[in-house]
Amino acid sequence: MDPVPLTAGDVAAATGGRVVHGRAEQPVGRISIDSRTIAPGEFFVAIRGERADGHRFVADAFARGADGALVEAAAAGDADVARARDAILIEVADTTRGLQQIARDVRRRSATKVVAITGSAGKTTTKEVAAEFLSARYRVFRNKGNLNNHIGLPLSLLELRSRPEVAVVELGMNHFGEIRTLVGVAEPEVRVWTNVGDAHAGFFESPDAIADAKAEILEQARPDDVLVANADDRRIAARTAAFTGRVLTFGIDHDADVRATGVEERGLDGTAARVRTPAGDIELNTPLLGLGNLANVLAAVTVAVHFDVPLDEVTKRAAALRPAHRRGELLRLPGGLTLIDDSYNSSPAALKRALRTVQTASGSARKVAVLGEMLELGSHATRLHEECGAAAAAVGLDLLITVGGPPARTLADAAVAGGLPASSVIWSGTSAEAAAVAAERIRPGDLVLVKGSRGIGTDVVVDRLKAEFA
Repeated sequence: MDPVPLTAGDVAAATGGRVVHGRAEQPVGRISIDSRTIAPGEFFVAIRGERADGHRFVADAFARGADGALVEAAAAGDADVARARDAILIEVADTTRGLQQIARDVRRRSATKVVAITGSAGKTTTKEVAAEFLSARYRVFRNKGNLNNHIGLPLSLLELRSRPEVAVVELGMNHFGEIRTLVGVAEPEVRVWTNVGDAHAGFFESPDAIADAKAEILEQARPDDVLVANADDRRIAARTAAFTGRVLTFGIDHDADVRATGVEERGLDGTAARVRTPAGDIELNTPLLGLGNLANVLAAVTVAVHFDVPLDEVTKRAAALRPAHRRGELLRLPGGLTLIDDSYNSSPAALKRALRTVQTASGSARKVAVLGEMLELGSHATRLHEECGAAAAAVGLDLLITVGGPPARTLADAAVAGGLPASSVIWSGTSAEAAAVAAERIRPGDLVLVKGSRGIGTDVVVDRLKAEFA
């Protein structure tokens, strides 16, 4: 199938822009917002970002071979270069909005079915698992990493020029209005709402406010659109009536269209369950760790069933799943250390689930956790870190190392108050300090969980332990 064509005229029409130079029929190549990596034949969009203004680099993009640029104000020098190179130069009111409008135009003309996933935790895992299941029957695109914001999502949707049959993308947010914008760009036929947690709690007054912001996923729906919703999350269940399309549910604790029963937590060996679906029942085994990941898999099963993926393919692929990098990776190091690398990010709810996985792990190994401060919790930070400290104490850890500022110290103090010996709890101000402590105190045979917000850098601890126990 031929790719979606894109010309200067298409870009001008989609954005309401003015063609300063170029002909309407001139083709537009791959779109980039980074002048440093742009290749000959690509089209540069000059974004005004928080750290840099892309308009300063239009000339650089042309010098690297860009065949066109989208700008908010065409500088005389840029127009001269465009004329000299016979390149395209299009002027719009807002280049960020222009990028979104081009992406929506491509998305519409691609005929690709779009699955969009939001939630406080598990978006990336659900995306990866859903894409894996759908790949059994369809040509599938998934956005890379977490390109899920007002710039990353449009860049992902531009890849639909290759006309995949299904695209699975994430919608991220930390303020009201952001999901609404992304839904308007992606126009998904299937929306997935995984959960409502306390991630980004510092930007909202309450969990219900977070749920209200996430509920923007329900907006702008057509009658044939589908919502895949978590039946176990009361805040989601209370809001799904506002959806004008069809609702499919998944769950463990409550009745749902796709429900897991007889759940067996196997610690480091993952989970197993019998799963009832509208297409029949399956025995599902997944090596992904913890009940949180089981819920993510159930969401993906629901998507797969909606798209008529054979259940035997779902079962086979579920058994072969692997976590995304640093998102619950189980590493058995040559030096005798078992390491759960969950250092990509953290939130209170996700941390408690990870601690439960450690608790359910069988064997006589010492249980160790290196827990980084959880960011973006605002005025809720002290209370939520105290709760996580109590959860760490309940696991009965043999060693706890916390990393970060005062909230990390609060977590450590709460763990001691909850019953862990003070000699087994260490607070480190930085990840480098924590890595040194971990290298000194952790020994062969230990089971170690490392988890923290990206800004704290607990991946430094993981890398140090991998080097020490290589």
